[in-house]
Amino acid sequence: MPGLHSYDYAFIRVVPYIDRGEFVNVGVILFCRTLRYLDAQIWIDEAKVAALAPPFDMEQLQTHLDFIPRICAGDGPIGQLGQAESFHWLVSPHNTVIQTSPVHSGLCKDPVVALAHLMKTLG
Repeated sequence: MPGLHSYDYAFIRVVPYIDRGEFVNVGVILFCRTLRYLDAQIWIDEAKVAALAPPFDMEQLQTHLDFIPRICAGDGPIGQLGQAESFHWLVSPHNTVIQTSPVHSGLCKDPVVALAHLMKTLG
């Protein structure tokens, strides 16, 4: 299809208790190689996180999640690796409170619009 670009994305998850496997989606990372686009958006539904893990340090969680868009923007040693390498590092499996879903693919005309659409589907 003319004018369409492939992209890869993963949902960012908070997994308060790794052994239980319960999670809350809190953001999306999107990478479009052909348009040289890598970005992430974060939004924490504090009520959902608190329901899984009362009490939970939301301020510390936000601090850690804020690193993801900064890496996408090229900050820090991981961000300086390049977009593809940064994306693959961000979405690689981690046994931590912050994890990502499996990587999925899609087609779009504008990755900014695609990222905004994916954020609306976080639920």
